[in-house]
Amino acid sequence: MLQNKWGRSFLPKRFLFQLTFINIIVIVAFVMLSSWAIYNTACTLADGLTSMTAQKQNQFQATLFQYLWIFSISAVILGSLIHFYLTKKMIQPLKELIQSTKEMKQGKYPSSIHVKGDSEVVELIHHFNDLVQKLETNEQQRKNLVSDLSHEFRTPLTNLNGYLLALQNGVMEGDEKLYQSLYTESSKLTQLVEQMEQLKEWDDMQTYSFNEKEPIDMQEFIERSIEIFQWSLEKKQIKLEVDFQPSIAIINRTNLSQVISNLMDNAIRYYDGTGPINVKGEKLLNEYKVSITGPGRSISEKDKERIFERFYRIENSRSREFGGSGLGLAISKEIIERHHGKIGVQSKGNMHTFWFVIPCMQTIDET
Repeated sequence: MLQNKWGRSFLPKRFLFQLTFINIIVIVAFVMLSSWAIYNTACTLADGLTSMTAQKQNQFQATLFQYLWIFSISAVILGSLIHFYLTKKMIQPLKELIQSTKEMKQGKYPSSIHVKGDSEVVELIHHFNDLVQKLETNEQQRKNLVSDLSHEFRTPLTNLNGYLLALQNGVMEGDEKLYQSLYTESSKLTQLVEQMEQLKEWDDMQTYSFNEKEPIDMQEFIERSIEIFQWSLEKKQIKLEVDFQPSIAIINRTNLSQVISNLMDNAIRYYDGTGPINVKGEKLLNEYKVSITGPGRSISEKDKERIFERFYRIENSRSREFGGSGLGLAISKEIIERHHGKIGVQSKGNMHTFWFVIPCMQTIDET
């Protein structure tokens, strides 16, 4: 039986109602059966007696008392067996649930518990099955990510060690090309470390409080958030076009800035084609929509459906050239949802638009 922290037994109300209902049905059924049997037996015995002498009266009472004991004991035994069977059948899913939780404590992922019905216990077990499946999927994705990152670390570290050893032994002489190669390999290591830090950001996100919100002018906020990407845009010779409308939204400045940074970083990192990256902020009825549009490699419909899932990476982002931990967009989705907004992606050919909307107050002109 389940217990709470005070040691008191705890079972869902519907389950208790079902158990009580079964008890009542069983008791009533067998009491009525016993009463009916005793009544008919007494009537049969009484009909066979023409004259009730003291001896016959005692015989009648003894016989009736004997049958009463026989039927009562039979009813109790048979009723208890049936009640035990029905109760055991009802609590069997709970026993399986307890066994599954023990397996999870040992680091195993138990198989799904198969139950039928619509009681609270059945609903609890369905949620438990979903939880186990989600945890198992996340664990496998985490292992894959760690394996990928370990592999990605090995190559630049090997190259750096080789270059530095050659410089130390005088086999190579430093020149601009060599230093550029060293810088490229160190940049890869930096990027990998940043991806590992995103893992911690995700874990922190689960317990992070979004109470520190303040009214912000979205036009000014977005302009400042994308300023830091000016150097990256110039380096890749990408033109930037912006179009912002003024509006006030109550946001967490740090976290929403991270969302814009993640989307801008992806737009630049996976830029493939010609044309500018367009950043647009527009005031809707009671919402403010931010969209970042730019050319890139094609994204399949399957990838678009899962691109905001934790650890999910599309095929293009698995390469050493692009990297990617599969956490940036998942963190962005978490932040936007904590702001009671929505986030998504739309594609038209090789042009992709990542957008999000959040509730807003009113435009600057209306204040």
